[in-house]
Amino acid sequence: MKGKLFLIPSPLGDTTVEEVIPNGTLEIIRSLDHFIVEELRSGRRYLSKCGFKGMVSSLKLYRLNEHTSIEEMEEYITIIESGISMGMISEAGLPAVADPGSNMVLLAHNATIEVVPLVGPSSLMLALMASGKSGQNFSFVGYLPVKKNERKVKIEEIEREANRLGRAHLMIEAPYRNDSLLADFLQFCSNGTLLTIASMLTSPEGFVITKTIEEWRKAPIELNKKPTVFIL
Repeated sequence: MKGKLFLIPSPLGDTTVEEVIPNGTLEIIRSLDHFIVEELRSGRRYLSKCGFKGMVSSLKLYRLNEHTSIEEMEEYITIIESGISMGMISEAGLPAVADPGSNMVLLAHNATIEVVPLVGPSSLMLALMASGKSGQNFSFVGYLPVKKNERKVKIEEIEREANRLGRAHLMIEAPYRNDSLLADFLQFCSNGTLLTIASMLTSPEGFVITKTIEEWRKAPIELNKKPTVFIL
């Protein structure tokens, strides 16, 4: 009998695990001993907080990040096919959503392995639900181009579509480039365009604020190295 692939959410910030991960999810985590993680160190730290303190060395951990080859993932699939269930853990939030792992999930489906998504926090959905923007007409854009001229074109394209369709566009950036992205929104967008900034969600410092571009220009904020979702 084949094992299962459990998709395990993790906290978005430095918060107590029990505050954001349901008991049912924690019980499943504690029933496993094979885990696919993005980074070994942070994976061990999270699993220790989930109930494996002092026992992490007995677990089998497999790395999966943007450099992991399909051949390596197929080896993980072979282990699950042998009857061993695995949990796949994101660095923050939901596995395979704005995060490595979708190829692993697809390989599992191709091998008729049951994929089980577990309940936990999603920065994208938390930001959207608190933004005041449409929850029925939205898209996740992901990362914008890094080069300023290409980013300008993309921002203007998103702004036109948002105005034309009333669609909320969710975007993220590497935390150390947040201030640069915010500066480009303020430079290239029209005064009346609404911008939501959702930062450090589920942490004590977390906030979600929606203002016009003109209002943001009058009261800019610093977002360097703070996990943030932008909604235009």
